[in-house]
Amino acid sequence: MRILVLGAGGIGGYFGGRLVEKGEDVTFLVRSRRKQQIEENGLNIRSVHGDFSCTPKLITIADQVSPFDVVLFSTKAYHLEEAINDLKPYIDENTVIIPLLNGVAHLSPLQQAFGEGQVIGGLCFIETTLNEVGDIIQTSKTNRLVFGEFNQEKTERVNRIADSFSGTKASFVLSDYIDQDIWHKYLFIAALSGVTSLTRAPIGPIRESDGGQDFIQSVLEEIVQIMRAYGSPVADNIVEVHMQTMYSLSYDMKSSMQRDMEKGLQTEGEHLQGYLLKLAIEYNIETPLLKAIYQNLKVYEKMQ
Repeated sequence: MRILVLGAGGIGGYFGGRLVEKGEDVTFLVRSRRKQQIEENGLNIRSVHGDFSCTPKLITIADQVSPFDVVLFSTKAYHLEEAINDLKPYIDENTVIIPLLNGVAHLSPLQQAFGEGQVIGGLCFIETTLNEVGDIIQTSKTNRLVFGEFNQEKTERVNRIADSFSGTKASFVLSDYIDQDIWHKYLFIAALSGVTSLTRAPIGPIRESDGGQDFIQSVLEEIVQIMRAYGSPVADNIVEVHMQTMYSLSYDMKSSMQRDMEKGLQTEGEHLQGYLLKLAIEYNIETPLLKAIYQNLKVYEKMQ
């Protein structure tokens, strides 16, 4: 299969790089500056699962190539509209798009742009970043990409994708219930990014602070209340499950939102916490902690 990865940053570069390492036909759609950087220095993965370097196939929006079979859509949420426009020349009616963005607000725009049947579910769990020279730094054991059909069927196309994604040093998982997986990930990342960005601290000090665990759980419970009112397929025990995951995270683990704030970059607050607050207003649900998290992000944006 011909695979197009939108972007070659921490997420797209890592998972796409692992597919290149396996020997799959992978092309990266990148900006001119990133293209030059990779052409000069290579695409370099520095990971606990093994280092890898290559000079992969690269294109920019100025290049004309035939449509791809699969697209890993790994941009930031605030670049969604621009990324959709960039991608259109490389899509036809047979292309399958796997979005890896956090949350759910991106799904409708993607389905409207490319067709509901061409967008399947996707998400990833990974702590990764680019260093000052553009190398992909991945330091935790978690490097999982999950995908699947929204109708929960094991279709011929999704089985072909699973075959192409198998046998790499990353974990590509074909889900039995991707819709629930997406909402569970949304709950987790909205809470984790919220508490770490609000306190400007990794998860360890938050957990160990007086009242810290209750604070994390209360944020999770506020978000779950919104999701259940909306009708999301969240499991009955998902707060307990996510709290156990919070306990298992490394002491120094930071959310990508927190790292973006430390770098003075734009955040996905509107896409994550902002979208949840709109639902809370719609369903008349009080969410004081989520409001405080969101207000912190708005103040940060105002100061940039």
